[in-house]
Amino acid sequence: MLASSVSPSLLFLLLLFLLLLPPPSHSADVIVTTDPVVQRVELQGAPLSHLVVDPGTGLLYVGGVDHLYQLTSDLEVMSHVRTGPQLDSPDCLPPIVLQDCPSATPTHNHNKLLLMEEGQGAEPGSLIVCGSLYQGICDKRSLTNISQLIYQTSNPVDTQYVAANDPRVSTVALVITTENKQEGAMSGGFMRLMLVGRGYTSKGPGDIPPITTRRLFPVVPPRRAFSQEEELGKLVVGSYSEYNNHFVKAIAYGNHAYFLFSRRDMWHKKEYRTYASRLCISDRSFYSYVEVPLLCRGGYNLAQAASLGNHSGEPALFVIMAAGQASTPVATGRSALCVYGMADLDAMLRRAQEVCYTEGGRGSSGTDEAYIEYAVSSKCLKLPKTSLLEYPCGGEHTPNPIASAVPLQATPTFTSTTQLTAVTTATEAGHTIAFLGDREGQLHKVLVSSDWSGDLYGSLLVDSERGISADLLLDNQQQHVYVLTSSNLSKVPVSSCERQTDCQSCLAVRDPYCGWCVLEGRCSRKHLCQRHTQPNHWLWSFEPTNQCVTVQSLQPANQSKDEQTRVTLSVLQLPALSKSESLSCVFGHLPPQLAVVTGTSITCQSPAPELLPPMLTGSDHMVLPVSLVFDHVTITTGNMTFYNCGAVSRLNQSSQCLACVSSVWRCNWCPLDQLCTHNHSCPNQHIILNQRQESPGPLSCPLVFALQSSALVPLGLRTTVVLQGRNLDVYTDEAQYVCVVEIEGIQFNLTASVEKTDDNTHTFTCSPHQFQYAVSQLQYLAPVYLRRGERRIDASPDLRLHLYDCSAGQSDCSQCRAVPEEYGCVWCPGSPAHNCVYNQSCTSIPADTCPPPEITHVRPVSGPLEGGVLVTITGSNLGMSYADVVGGVTVAGVQCPPVPEGYLISTRVVCELQPSGRPTAGHVLVNVGMTPPGRSAQTFTYQDPQLLDLVPDKGPLSGGTQLTILGRQLLTGQKSDLRAFVGSQPCYIGVEEVNDTQLVCQTGSSNRTGEVLVRVLFGKAEKTVPNMTFRYHDDPVITEAAPAESFYAGGRIIMVTGENLDVVQQPIIAVWVEPLEVQRVKRRRRLALLTAKQQLVFNSTMTTVSERCSVLSSSQMTCLTPKVAPEVRVKGVWFQLDNVRVHFESIKGQSFSYYPNPQFFPLNRDAPDAPYRFKPGGVIAVEGQDLTTAISRQEVTAWLGDQECEVKTLDNTHLYCEPPEIQPMSVDDSSELPSLKVFMGNLQVDLGLVQYDSDSLLSPVPLAAQIGLGAGAAVIILSVLVVILMYRRKSKQALRDYKKVLLQLETLEINVGDQCRKEFTDLMTEMMDLSSDVGGPGLPLLDYRTYAERVFFPGQQVAPLSRQLDLPESRRQTVEQGLQQLNNLLNNRLFLTRFIHTLEAQQGFSQRDRGYVASLLTMALHDKLEYFTEVMKTLLQDLVQQYVAKNPKLMLRRTETVVEKMLTNWMSICLYSFLKEVAGEPLYMLYRAIKYQVDKGPVDAVTGKAKRTLNDSHLLREDVDYCAVTLTVLVKNGVEVQPCPVKVLDTDTITQVKDKILDQVYRGAPFSQRPAADSLDLEWRSGQAGHLTLSDDDVTAVVQGRWKRLNTLQHYKVPDGATVALIPRSQTSGLGVNQVFQTGEKTPMLEGEEEEGLRLWHLVKSSEDPEIPKHRKSSMRERERAKAIPEIYLTRLLSMKGTLQKFVDDVFVAILSTKRPPPIAVRFFFDFLDDMAEKHGIDDPETVHIWKTNSLPLRFWVNILKNPQFVLDVQVSDSIDAVLSVIAQTFIDSCTTSEHKVGRDSPVNKLLYAREIPRYKQLVERYYSDIHAAASGCYQEMNSTLTELSGSFASEMNNLVALHELYKYINKYYDQIIMSLEEDSSGQKMQLAYRLQQVAALVENKVTDL
Repeated sequence: MLASSVSPSLLFLLLLFLLLLPPPSHSADVIVTTDPVVQRVELQGAPLSHLVVDPGTGLLYVGGVDHLYQLTSDLEVMSHVRTGPQLDSPDCLPPIVLQDCPSATPTHNHNKLLLMEEGQGAEPGSLIVCGSLYQGICDKRSLTNISQLIYQTSNPVDTQYVAANDPRVSTVALVITTENKQEGAMSGGFMRLMLVGRGYTSKGPGDIPPITTRRLFPVVPPRRAFSQEEELGKLVVGSYSEYNNHFVKAIAYGNHAYFLFSRRDMWHKKEYRTYASRLCISDRSFYSYVEVPLLCRGGYNLAQAASLGNHSGEPALFVIMAAGQASTPVATGRSALCVYGMADLDAMLRRAQEVCYTEGGRGSSGTDEAYIEYAVSSKCLKLPKTSLLEYPCGGEHTPNPIASAVPLQATPTFTSTTQLTAVTTATEAGHTIAFLGDREGQLHKVLVSSDWSGDLYGSLLVDSERGISADLLLDNQQQHVYVLTSSNLSKVPVSSCERQTDCQSCLAVRDPYCGWCVLEGRCSRKHLCQRHTQPNHWLWSFEPTNQCVTVQSLQPANQSKDEQTRVTLSVLQLPALSKSESLSCVFGHLPPQLAVVTGTSITCQSPAPELLPPMLTGSDHMVLPVSLVFDHVTITTGNMTFYNCGAVSRLNQSSQCLACVSSVWRCNWCPLDQLCTHNHSCPNQHIILNQRQESPGPLSCPLVFALQSSALVPLGLRTTVVLQGRNLDVYTDEAQYVCVVEIEGIQFNLTASVEKTDDNTHTFTCSPHQFQYAVSQLQYLAPVYLRRGERRIDASPDLRLHLYDCSAGQSDCSQCRAVPEEYGCVWCPGSPAHNCVYNQSCTSIPADTCPPPEITHVRPVSGPLEGGVLVTITGSNLGMSYADVVGGVTVAGVQCPPVPEGYLISTRVVCELQPSGRPTAGHVLVNVGMTPPGRSAQTFTYQDPQLLDLVPDKGPLSGGTQLTILGRQLLTGQKSDLRAFVGSQPCYIGVEEVNDTQLVCQTGSSNRTGEVLVRVLFGKAEKTVPNMTFRYHDDPVITEAAPAESFYAGGRIIMVTGENLDVVQQPIIAVWVEPLEVQRVKRRRRLALLTAKQQLVFNSTMTTVSERCSVLSSSQMTCLTPKVAPEVRVKGVWFQLDNVRVHFESIKGQSFSYYPNPQFFPLNRDAPDAPYRFKPGGVIAVEGQDLTTAISRQEVTAWLGDQECEVKTLDNTHLYCEPPEIQPMSVDDSSELPSLKVFMGNLQVDLGLVQYDSDSLLSPVPLAAQIGLGAGAAVIILSVLVVILMYRRKSKQALRDYKKVLLQLETLEINVGDQCRKEFTDLMTEMMDLSSDVGGPGLPLLDYRTYAERVFFPGQQVAPLSRQLDLPESRRQTVEQGLQQLNNLLNNRLFLTRFIHTLEAQQGFSQRDRGYVASLLTMALHDKLEYFTEVMKTLLQDLVQQYVAKNPKLMLRRTETVVEKMLTNWMSICLYSFLKEVAGEPLYMLYRAIKYQVDKGPVDAVTGKAKRTLNDSHLLREDVDYCAVTLTVLVKNGVEVQPCPVKVLDTDTITQVKDKILDQVYRGAPFSQRPAADSLDLEWRSGQAGHLTLSDDDVTAVVQGRWKRLNTLQHYKVPDGATVALIPRSQTSGLGVNQVFQTGEKTPMLEGEEEEGLRLWHLVKSSEDPEIPKHRKSSMRERERAKAIPEIYLTRLLSMKGTLQKFVDDVFVAILSTKRPPPIAVRFFFDFLDDMAEKHGIDDPETVHIWKTNSLPLRFWVNILKNPQFVLDVQVSDSIDAVLSVIAQTFIDSCTTSEHKVGRDSPVNKLLYAREIPRYKQLVERYYSDIHAAASGCYQEMNSTLTELSGSFASEMNNLVALHELYKYINKYYDQIIMSLEEDSSGQKMQLAYRLQQVAALVENKVTDL
């Protein structure tokens, strides 16, 4: 717990972690470091929220959750207090008694306020602590020991509720002292108050103003501490929830208190912005309240933290601003520091006051500059101009609260992409430094310049990944920053000056705190350097022009190590010293010497030679530092060089004199002594001076300077070498000269004779010698020099003998003769062979001419007639130079000019082939001089290559197509000479892919589509493929690829849909995999990986596996998934379409997944080797795991021996297949029995042998056992056996029946499969046209208002949303005022919950009333959905409490309470966007598919029964003869009349025909925008004048007895192809069948309707016997329904089901898929249900599953599935409704937990979907479990969503009408509600009953007890 410096190991870990972090984004390049001097203490109570430093004692106080700490300035804990958890509920007022507050639970106490109240006089100071418990009450604690309580209330009143009771709602406060006029005598004339700013909380007392004044001192009874008294000021607001200020900081400055907060701008654009408000400290009534918006340019609108500091000597407010997320109060990472001068802020606030006091709020330009905020009844006035001077703090007559419409603007000083969370400032040496904390635990240091710009100079990681709290404080000495994070308090030094040990590092650190204190030799803060006021004594680190004190020059800069001299240093920026002070010089580590200072020059004595350190071997000098020292402090250092002349000559043995006198040092040469010295005299007098001393220098050195004889010396011949020397007269002794030649490290000493010439030179003739060397090369350079006795005479550095060997490398005559003439090499004929030798070594006569050229190889041996290719001829004697072969080369009789660059002497000629007029062949000839020409053995052919064809003839724009060009003689020239082009783009030829008849090249990319020619260049010959072009098509596009998963074995078919797929030549699917060991290595290399860019990079550790795809058409192809080893990790899947790469996840945003292979268990698990016994006629059940994870039933095949075992059913753990009736043959020679093999893609599993069994299922009881039993025992045992056998037989029979029913259903489905496929094809053709409509604006979604109307108020003719408030004008204003007050009451949670519970307790409050009230509340509170949600949760918690006591599984099953209807409405609001974006389209497609299918068959207009349906009770069982008829409908389009074909049935009634025509004509239009069929007549037109109006009922209708039949097309004998038109109905037209329209529903005529005593019928009569009494009809129907359905009817249902299956699946998957994130509302509510279950100890997963099902699928989705007209603007007829009911029931069955068993007596609807329901159940379970498994904590996101929804749709709600309707219920149960409110103690405190009475008085002049 105690603070300590961070240990080295921890520091290492911090550094390592820091390196693993991604680099932060800042305004400047700053290296983030960790500081080893940071002290840290870990505290309990995360997240810690507040920190206070006592300015007097330096003690620290920290507040967190349930914990308070008192620490010393060194972070040692002095005292620790626990403040929670305590029994509390935000809904209850303290004190908490569990009986009165059942919702109370142990609740954490979040510290909301931590303030110091200074002592005054005898009264000690105290620490004010306020928490979130007990409605935010406060304590006072001792500053010396916080465990001592000074003040605490045990029974707080509502005026003492200070802080927000919600941990997320901010609270700030400020202690002020003001005059106390009323109580002056008893309090010493002063009064201490606390100003509190707090946000709005939806729970608890809802009427606490945003800013209040609380009493601290004096407290004389009956007054209470922290109370909000009438005479103390408060900020009055019209609507607490609208003005929900998020307070950030409260500060005192001058005579004013300032609050900084953010909220939605209610006056202007409703966007969130930040405000600063001001109050006079002396103003008790808040008359002086004024606020101004703060604008931080760049879109930074939400204040996060603030600090009052100084900038350029003036007070300024430093504010951290963040950019808000869209129009929400949620801050993003983008943030900035903005600085506002307090003078500018005050001026802006004064201007707003002045404009509102004296100018009515308008500025000089007439625009609004100030206004009255907070919805109070005040307005800006035009008072006298002196009003502000006379009343600077306002008065009773001045308007308030005032807000400025003009913002105070600032440009960001510093910006960051990581959210900044804290700021504090310091002033150092007149500079302003800002310390900024961020949410990743980093502390940034910024120097704020005088122009408000910021310079980031350092960042420090204080606490990794934990945000820094807004309370960032400096210690009292301003030397450390206290940094508070979630669970740590750290003490960070403001600078690290003292750790910089030298001037360079001190200036390089660029820290405004630091500078180099020159004479003290340390990096320090300015005030710590004693002479900082004097120039050059303190050098500021941050000043870029500052330089360290430096030695500019030394005189002398170098000297001999053997002498001693005075050294003068010239020093820049030398600080001034007093007369009594001196400097010293220090050379290296030698003792200091006194220095003499003269201005900027300093003189010192160099050290004695014997004191100097030894010199390094191989060096002729050393460098010693020369330091200037003041009192042991080194001020600056220069370098001096000491050289050694003796070492100069030793290091250059070949030319010692030259090296000595030419060196950079002042060295001279003594030739007689062989000595290099710094002296100017030699022991033997003669001296040669250095060239630096204006002396000839090197020219005076004794030197062998040249070879008089030739430098060329042939090998093997005795040769005399003659050397020339000069300046050798200095040598007068008798010693002999010797010539020395060094060959390959061996010295050859040759005696030399000397001869002197007149010009002071000597000639030396060395004795003759025959030189040899072993290296096989033409030439070798050998050094040569002269020695006199033991002395070596200097030789010129480039003096070398050129030894050479003519025979080395000269293999033929031409090469030999090409050697330069001076070498004297000749081609010498002789035996055993000719060779190249020195001319004097040739024993025969040298050859004058060379043999004829010899050609060994020609490449290529063919070329085009046009020439242009290079021909390479190799051989020997091909000339001695390029000139020898010019004009001498012919190829097949055609001149071929050689190319100079390609010529090699004698061995190679390259010539450029010239054109030939015709195809020809011949040899290659090379002529050199007069010799006969060389002739090639190979024949060169001129040929004319032809291109004949190309395959394929198309490809994608991106290229990559392997183009095969067919032709003749394509191998013309070299393969590398061939170049191909497709249009202007190169086509890359593979060298290995060329032969004489075809070449293959790969197309490059093109920039446009179209046909282009294909050309091939053979040298200069260009050939084009005749009569053929290559067409570039648009690149292939993949729009869909499914499925998106496979198992490791691969082989699963991926169906790929797209465009231009047939232009691809080699489509492949590729998988990028990474071995596991690479992954392990990668984890170790995390540092490198994190800094690399996150993109797909294919490197050597990555491998790919791929499979070819098969193209089916331009829009479809199939790919088999590649096999992947289980031990690798799949990194990516893509399609390679020639050069186009399409990543799988780019297609639909869904990544491709590989899963482990399905596991199958052997048939005989107990004995895998034994055969599995099978009874014919059944199915084989195969068990396994993960069978459907990555494959579907249609993709699986099973074979039993040589015959297929037909797969009937596949689920995750079972596969059922039906084998043949007779045992198949084995395909394996090793066994006679067949084995069962299952094939899944590439996976093939052998499950063991199968043996057919013909015996009965149950073996009889063994006879032996029966005989052996006694008579009495036999009876008992037999009885038991009979019972057991009967039970087993029954259970097996039941299992067999179940399987049999399933099999019968599947067999039926297979039988109607072909019909389904045909129907499905027709339907898909129809739906394809529809899809294009839906993709555009064609999805007929209802607008939100209509949707809400239909969901909230189903079945109502005129819903409250559409109504207006019907009131007389005289009463309107009063009533609206009353309703507004009612609205405020509804925003009080206690009132609302009491109101609902009271209504529900009333006898006459029906279920319909409950739903109606819930929907009215939803309307009224639609603009406050956060609050609505909280209330709903509270009511649901009460509901859970009720049901847990009874039967929890029944909860939410029906809508019996207000809260259940509220939940329905809440789900509907939250899921509207999901319906709009995701589920709406598949739902519409399902509706259209059903409608299309139903309309294709006859539908009875009276009973609503249809031939095509899913609902057996709505199935038209009678066989009705009908045929399809196509009518030509005349449609008026503007002035034109266009014919439109419409398909109808001849059995359709006229109204049905009209509906079908309207469906076709208004296909894309919503139903509400179509004309009603009743408003139109159908007119049959034949010829010019034949017009007949058709109707359902007219005089021609057929009447039989009491039955009258509706007219059909068949009745009127309308033929196929007839022309009809829809015309507006005339008034006299007869009415058709009555249609009732309501919310898009169409109901057929009821059976019992009568017309003139006749009964109507259409296709079937509703009951054959009209005489049967009504009470018997129902029983007859039941009997009829109970009869088994004939197979033909079931076939019809199955056919319909199969056709619609895809659309049903699509809807279910859209609703239940977790591949996209589920709607936030669903995640939030399921989280809530999980919490409720946990809270009440319900661990039965089935109960929670039922709750979730009842709250979402059954409450919302089933409603939408049954009533698509709630979402879509469509008409749902009875026949469509019947189909939707079956689908909805299937959805219900899929959501239940009970096992879904079907038998013979099951309803047909359940039988239909028996096979699908288990699959749908898995979908539901996965949906629930995925949401449960996902991390919760979506509370903040949910609130943001609710805020957004409130703003988006609130305008759609007519909430005054809703409030008026609600008031009717209040009026009805007025007394009961008033009584309920008065019984509640909290209600009494809040005066709720009184407020309701006020509402009643206003709304209906009700006389109350007011």
